[in-house]
Amino acid sequence: MSLTIGILGGGQLAKMLAQSAYNFGFKIKILEKVKNSPAAQMTHYEYVGWVENEEILFEFAKDCSVILLENEFIDPHYLMKLENKGFKIIPSSRTLEYAQDKLIQKQTFAKNGLPVPEFYSIESIKDFGEIVAKLSLPFVLKSRKMGYDGYGNALIKTKEEFLEAFEKLSKRHSKLYAEKYVRFSKELAAIVVRSKNETKIYPIVETIQKSHICHTVIAPAQINQALIEQAARIAVKCVESVEGYGAFGVELFLTEDSEILINEIAPRVHNSGHYSIEACYTSQFENCIRAALNYPLGSVEMIKPYAVMINLLGKVNAKAAAKNLDEALKFEKVKIHIYGKEESRVGRKMGHITIVGDNLEEILTKAKKAEEKIII
Repeated sequence: MSLTIGILGGGQLAKMLAQSAYNFGFKIKILEKVKNSPAAQMTHYEYVGWVENEEILFEFAKDCSVILLENEFIDPHYLMKLENKGFKIIPSSRTLEYAQDKLIQKQTFAKNGLPVPEFYSIESIKDFGEIVAKLSLPFVLKSRKMGYDGYGNALIKTKEEFLEAFEKLSKRHSKLYAEKYVRFSKELAAIVVRSKNETKIYPIVETIQKSHICHTVIAPAQINQALIEQAARIAVKCVESVEGYGAFGVELFLTEDSEILINEIAPRVHNSGHYSIEACYTSQFENCIRAALNYPLGSVEMIKPYAVMINLLGKVNAKAAAKNLDEALKFEKVKIHIYGKEESRVGRKMGHITIVGDNLEEILTKAKKAEEKIII
């Protein structure tokens, strides 16, 4: 009898997880708030609703060998209810409690001796003076939850900016915290996959942002071996510190002083690891499923020396339609992934392209040219 994998969430990450699961002949169930999500387009087992509707939640969970999370914006208490009924959730509700709240993340990492930027827990809008005394100006004001792709962050240089950002971010999530502004030379990331029996880490990559959204990933990062090894040790310890199993994206800063600091951890497959579909012997998505089922993990070694992944960000606000694919496909080694979202918005992640090769400068140039062709 085929195993059934449940995924909470139906976006592009769930879609790529589903594609890997189908390679093993597994069935996929999707629970998403809206109908016809990218992942739901691939399965007959689509459930529309969300975790607070326990009737739908338990109907979705029925017969699932394991349930995976596409995002961390889920109330852990609903996952606990599933766990109490014997369902296996990866990552667990306990891990999600550590990872979901970015202040708790930082406190957990600091408690475990991991390098993090200085941070300050904010109790009220009156804390500005105390924040400046501890962190100086500028500092970064952040939402403790619901922050991603630049949402939920604000760089604060003055008290007026603090007051304005405090009001704006509080509407996103009521609890905020502050972090010391990090002057970095590169942003790095790693995918860590951990099962009950083993842990593997993909190559350390460099991520380049566009309007606070990951735009380009270069694998491996062009930094010295000592820094690569240091970043890898830190990334693995991050996952261990939150008692994490499955796949995790760990974002890091390489400071101007060549110090590595933790930015944040995502308890799921991650945008910075999409290149692994074509570039590695085993993708992050397949290894996530392997880890969740305690199967042996596949090789994370790259097939070619270099890979470049560029996100296809929405360039118009309209019904989604990818134009000029034929022009982009003239770069014959480029692999194109379109996610199947129904609406495009400027800056929204609508797809990605990847190219692998022996010459980094050459494949980066080709990837940029191919991305420029596609309008979506």
